[in-house]
Amino acid sequence: METAEIRRRFTAHFEAAGHTVVPSASLLLDDPNLLFVNAGMVPFKPYFLGQATPPYARATSVQKCIRTPDIEEVGKTTRHGTFFEMCGNFSFGDYFKEGAIELAWELVTKSQADGGFGLDESILYPSVLDGDEEAVALWKRITGLPDDRIVRLPPKENYWSMGVPGPGGPCSEILIDRGPAFGADRDWDAGDRYLEFWNLVFMQDELSAVRSKSDFDIAGQLPKKNIDTGMGLERVAYLLQGKANMYETDVVFPVIEKAMALTGKTYGKSYEDDVRFRVVADHIRSSMMLIADGVTPGNEGRGYVLRRLLRRAIRNVRLLGYEDPALPQLMPVSRDKMGETYTDLILDWDRISRVADAEEEAFRKTLAAGTQIFDLAAGDVKKAGGTTLAADKAFALHDTFGFPIDLTLEMASEAGLDVDEQGFRSLMTEQRERAKADARAKKGGHADLTVYRGILDASGPTEWLAYSQLETESKSVALLREGKSVSSLAHGEIGELVLDRTPFYAESGGQAADAGIIEFDGGRLEVVDVQRPVKGLVVHQVRVVDGEFTPGAGSQSLHAQVDKEWRVGARQAHSGTHVVHAALREVLGPTALQSGSYNRPGYLRLDFGWTQGLSQGQVKELEEVSNNALRADLPVAWDYMTLSQAKDWGAIALFGETYDDTKVRVVEIGGPWSRELCGGTHVDHSSQIGTIVITGEASVGSGNRRIEALTGVEGFAYLARERDLVSQLNTMLKVQPDQLVGRIEDMVERLRTVEKELEKVRVAQLLASAGSLAAGAKDINGVKVIAHRLDGAGGNDVRTLVTDVRGRFAPGDAVVVVGIGVADGKVSVVAATSEAARAEGLSANDLLRAVSPLVGGKGGGKPDMAQGGGTDATQVDAALALVESEVARTVAG
Repeated sequence: METAEIRRRFTAHFEAAGHTVVPSASLLLDDPNLLFVNAGMVPFKPYFLGQATPPYARATSVQKCIRTPDIEEVGKTTRHGTFFEMCGNFSFGDYFKEGAIELAWELVTKSQADGGFGLDESILYPSVLDGDEEAVALWKRITGLPDDRIVRLPPKENYWSMGVPGPGGPCSEILIDRGPAFGADRDWDAGDRYLEFWNLVFMQDELSAVRSKSDFDIAGQLPKKNIDTGMGLERVAYLLQGKANMYETDVVFPVIEKAMALTGKTYGKSYEDDVRFRVVADHIRSSMMLIADGVTPGNEGRGYVLRRLLRRAIRNVRLLGYEDPALPQLMPVSRDKMGETYTDLILDWDRISRVADAEEEAFRKTLAAGTQIFDLAAGDVKKAGGTTLAADKAFALHDTFGFPIDLTLEMASEAGLDVDEQGFRSLMTEQRERAKADARAKKGGHADLTVYRGILDASGPTEWLAYSQLETESKSVALLREGKSVSSLAHGEIGELVLDRTPFYAESGGQAADAGIIEFDGGRLEVVDVQRPVKGLVVHQVRVVDGEFTPGAGSQSLHAQVDKEWRVGARQAHSGTHVVHAALREVLGPTALQSGSYNRPGYLRLDFGWTQGLSQGQVKELEEVSNNALRADLPVAWDYMTLSQAKDWGAIALFGETYDDTKVRVVEIGGPWSRELCGGTHVDHSSQIGTIVITGEASVGSGNRRIEALTGVEGFAYLARERDLVSQLNTMLKVQPDQLVGRIEDMVERLRTVEKELEKVRVAQLLASAGSLAAGAKDINGVKVIAHRLDGAGGNDVRTLVTDVRGRFAPGDAVVVVGIGVADGKVSVVAATSEAARAEGLSANDLLRAVSPLVGGKGGGKPDMAQGGGTDATQVDAALALVESEVARTVAG
């Protein structure tokens, strides 16, 4: 049975049983605890947690999932894969244990002719939580199985929780016996013998503390008992298709077949090669699905995971013997299979393939440079008798050559070396700390959201009036400082204030939070930031600028007022972002989709997936299209509708954003010209944006570009500054504006000519000193040594002089020449030796390594010529003296 048919039968079975079929959510959801959706129930978490009211009592879905903690195990076992699909059925206070068991057993055992999976009952074993006798009785009654076919398992295996206080409950699994070839009889932990392919969670308990999967407190029963199930589509597919593992199913194996054709290797002949084939097939599919949902390769978070998957796939193809670009050959094979279900893969293929191919091209360059550096570093470790690659070497590979640490670890392992991974992590932490400190200072937030959930439970959601009002009379609901409740804030202190109602826009959707003040009897609070740490709760970060703030028991009236000018600028920038996005799609085509944005009063930036820089003409056209839209005074409107209605209407849902399936806000500018799902504040007509001035276009990672622009008053001010600058240049050069560019080009060309002539004179003067330096060589035990300081000389100059001095001696002379140049605070060191000197054991590379640390640098080369640099010019004389002592020591030895 093909995977697509398994998927269809699953949803059809539950739809016939009254379930609403819910399409798969994006792999990216706005959950602070998750990089990706990693289970079928994740999109339904707000319903299980009581944060939102479910629009249906029963639901079923086939959810895309990504799990990457065990990425190194992919291909080595039949159980580890990064992308998978989880088939699930869910009940929100409707049916419970009996209904879940009946529905699951019916689908699993019903004949294929009748629309089921037709699995043999004689090899199926339901499991229950040891002690859940209710579940045991239900399984026996519904299935007719004897007691010894019901497996009792401990909480570690058969109790479910999210790892935090909240809902939990016992589980029942359906296991299939794959036979003695896979493990011992009735050994439930014996590898793949008893394979779990469906888990039924009976969500019935309220957990007050979760210390581990098997150590928690049960505070009581949930007010509504829920069902959450998950059936692994890939596992059922390989069971029904008679395959050994997920990699050999109909949607994955075609990639392996294509890889065999490319590499000439055969799957099934070698365990080492089989692992590589499986890694390729798994990572190709996972990468494609991530790119489709808006992830682009990067060095942090989701982008880093994607980059790691792509690069592991590319490298494993190369290890199989295929050196040419592989993704253009392999990814379309996965697209054709997965595109049968996920049609966006076909429709958006131009963008997906551009992102993937650009990353492969970049990685091929990285491999060429980084592999050579790694080999040198590994060779040095082995030559010194060591077994561990130092942390600074691993960090340099990452920081300078773009080598991810996992690739360094793999290559080191293949070379028989360890890596100081802990030291590497420390260096990475130090590098990130400054940027993170800035972000933490701005947000003032806390990773533990318990305090905010407590406020929401006690006081209800904030009445949010940002769309309709700029000021409100409000009351204090809660006051926090450093995550703890306080009764007051002194003058100058910063805290977090929750109001019962607020006009302040909380940062979201790329729009910065509002600024403004909150007045109280006897003083004022400056609003520094506004956030929504949990859905429904608006939290204001405030600083006391006048008086002492003591809100009391909530009786004191507070006057909350948004800075009107700030809001005007914010509306202009946010609407301007939509205009630039629409203009971008008009100029480049519909595949130029926004992947991120940020806007604050007067400024916007927009990131979009694109693999090459925009030409000057394209940037100019983009700016013209944007400003024509402003000149046309397009109406700006918004409305609420379901997510499916919005998509049917042509609204763009941005990558990585989370939307309520029952009600979304669609903002349109000029009707269908720009329609996007958006919760931000906007102008009423496009002309109110004022102007859009594009100030920059640049790369922000492989396959991702960034547009920056100014709007409103800030845009006009930028143009005024440019006008003033042009006016000053016209006056200075005594030309008309239309003659300015030609005049400057002429001046630059003349300057270049003069610089070339000066360079010739300078080099001639430098080389003129070569003869006197050679004549002044010092004899040390038969070796002629020249160690000289060259002030004002850079690396190329020093190398030229050193080479010239060495060439002035007779072929049989033993000569060592070391020049150290100092220019602009930088030190350049070049060492050279003659053939006779090398016969005496003198190596330019060894001399460079000896003296470079003195000048705060390093370098390398060959025995005849080596070059390096440094930063400490105060030790140049000491370094030159060391050259002479090193020569004396080597020759004497």
